[in-house]
Amino acid sequence: MKTATQNSSSKPRIVRPPKGKQHLDADFESIAETRALLNSSLASRSARLAANDMLSTDEAAELAGTTRVTVNSWIAKGRCIGLTQTIRGFRVPKWQFEPDFWPLVPKLSEALGTTEGWALLAFLETPHGALDGATPRAAIERGQSKRVLELAGAEGY
Repeated sequence: MKTATQNSSSKPRIVRPPKGKQHLDADFESIAETRALLNSSLASRSARLAANDMLSTDEAAELAGTTRVTVNSWIAKGRCIGLTQTIRGFRVPKWQFEPDFWPLVPKLSEALGTTEGWALLAFLETPHGALDGATPRAAIERGQSKRVLELAGAEGY
């Protein structure tokens, strides 16, 4: 790696690290650390997909009184939170079909600027300082839907 430096009386000059020494940038993780992070992420996602509050799209369709094709369409449009799996298909959180959540899901998707299920879920299940450390999901359950939508708009793209 080369870096430009300048002393008080000369033009910029190129400084090279000593031969045989590699420049290790503290802003980057090693390959081993990156692999460990990705593996833990995959394990976390797999555990979340297997949680008791998750449904298949067939189960969600039955709950909503519609078809799997419609549920998949809702997921594509940001009307429904659908989490991609390592295998074909989606898993969906059952609680999003509750009366407090169902009308908010498309509004959250629009405010956050994404239809990607993992991004929507991460927003809803991550504690937020502006909610006194509560998750947006818990805040919605406590009747703070308007505040959660404002936060989503502030964080959206």
